Amino acid sequence: MRKILLDTNAYASLAGGDDAVLEALGEADVTFVSIFVLGELYAGFRGGKFESKNRAALREFLASPTVKLLFATDDTAEVFGGVKDALRRQGTPIPINDVWIAAHAMEAGAALVTFDAHFEHVKGLRRWPSR
Repeated sequence: MRKILLDTNAYASLAGGDDAVLEALGEADVTFVSIFVLGELYAGFRGGKFESKNRAALREFLASPTVKLLFATDDTAEVFGGVKDALRRQGTPIPINDVWIAAHAMEAGAALVTFDAHFEHVKGLRRWPSR
């Protein structure tokens, strides 16, 4: 089973019509959205002139039968702790929400669809496309 997790910037690119992200969705059996990505999206929508339209499009996307929302669990926190510690030891910290997003992707066994290069520092994280 091919599983992906969309980072915030990947969802935003998809909403803007990015064919590469659409290709990732087409290749996946399951697409995950982390609760942390959802929070970043809601924060980005607030105050924008298209907030209602963006929220409606997101609700429609989340209602797709192949899209699953991931909530944080004790297991997520355990993976988060390992990732955050490894990044600290490497001297390559990344934004804290991105540590949670990486942890969710790793916990779910999903490839992360993102345009943020700093995820390359997360050992054991699969990225889409495979690099």
